[in-house]
Amino acid sequence: MGCTSSIPGRYKNGRRRKKKGSRIAEVAVFVPCLRVPVAVDLQQGLRGIVGREVVERIMQRRSRIVLLAQENVLEALEGILEVQRALEDYLPVLIGLIEKERRLEALVEFKWRSLGDNGQEICLASAWYELLSVIHMMAILSLLEANQLLIPKDCVDARERKVSEDAKKVAVDLLLKASGFLEYCIHHILVHLPIHIRRNLPKDLQEGVLEAVSIQALGQGVEMQLGLAMECDKATLPVKRRLACEEVIYFAQAHYCLSGCENSDANGKKLLLFLKYKYLEAKSAAYYYHGLVLGKGSEPNDQVSSVWCHFAANDLLIESKRACLSFCLAKPLTRVPAAWGVMKHLQKKIPETASKKSQMYGDLIEQDKAYQTLPDLPEFTLSLKPDDYELPEIAEFWVGDKSQPQIQMLKEHLKDDDDDDTFEPIEDLNL
Repeated sequence: MGCTSSIPGRYKNGRRRKKKGSRIAEVAVFVPCLRVPVAVDLQQGLRGIVGREVVERIMQRRSRIVLLAQENVLEALEGILEVQRALEDYLPVLIGLIEKERRLEALVEFKWRSLGDNGQEICLASAWYELLSVIHMMAILSLLEANQLLIPKDCVDARERKVSEDAKKVAVDLLLKASGFLEYCIHHILVHLPIHIRRNLPKDLQEGVLEAVSIQALGQGVEMQLGLAMECDKATLPVKRRLACEEVIYFAQAHYCLSGCENSDANGKKLLLFLKYKYLEAKSAAYYYHGLVLGKGSEPNDQVSSVWCHFAANDLLIESKRACLSFCLAKPLTRVPAAWGVMKHLQKKIPETASKKSQMYGDLIEQDKAYQTLPDLPEFTLSLKPDDYELPEIAEFWVGDKSQPQIQMLKEHLKDDDDDDTFEPIEDLNL
């Protein structure tokens, strides 16, 4: 099964290392704690079973990821892209270890470390665990890349921040890509892990957590689409309402998936708070646009229902700000995000509209207060789906003699030589 260790990285040789000065991060896209590979001895488990060249290729490509996956490297977009390329180069080599006919899956212990405060290390003898960790890392790096695109570094005043249309579109693509990676982990990797390995997986690799983060990525993709629709003159109110309602469903589903998991760790609690904050924010936007659509209706109760929607939108907006603050104060601390995109517009429009409707229809609302209920939001078929992901082809050197151990090839060579030799009988010399 392997070994597990939870010694934080800030401890070395029994001493507590001094903490480096840390910056408080800002979140546009929620990025779960990154896990990175730790150097392990692959030769010990594979020597004599796999060809020397194959072992060296596996070690070289994995060692490159270990070297690149440092926190300071991942702070820059170029570093993220370089690590992604290294992971993609590693996959064709790694795939050879999970093929059934080779029976290599449990021969090597693979170790990964969390970059969170606990610095937890998990070491398991499973090539499927290694594959799960690699694909998961690719997903988290995609989320990290999307987050960096949406937080321009050259903007001094956050209130004046402008995210380009191209950046939002690229962010949507990255979110769908990340969701696809996580869906592949759930449906094509976890099912191959033995029960004893699944029980020892870190919490962020549990099925419910993977599913929650995958759906959260889709919800934030719709959030980007709503922001693009708001800036487009051709986008109608029903289109904006539909996107806002879809966003509500995504975040509700993600929260449901995560609520069934063990979330005693800081990362789990942080994600739960983020999903609650985003759900309330999305619901506020959905009721605002629903109220505008109803306000254009011809039915007698449409205007009253519209007013109730805008009151609800204002209350939800206030509640979402409280939830946002709770999320930011939870460890690890994050900066209160500046209003941008659709919420930069709605944080001003929702209170204004609610106040205006209260002045216009206040008396009517008071008269019908006992009989009026908040209308339900319309339900729509969800439009965004995770990108399909398939593993690359196995590396060529796994096919043929190069993948065979040298000792086995030597035995076959000697056997061939034995077949060719002819032995003359020894005559009795009567010595």
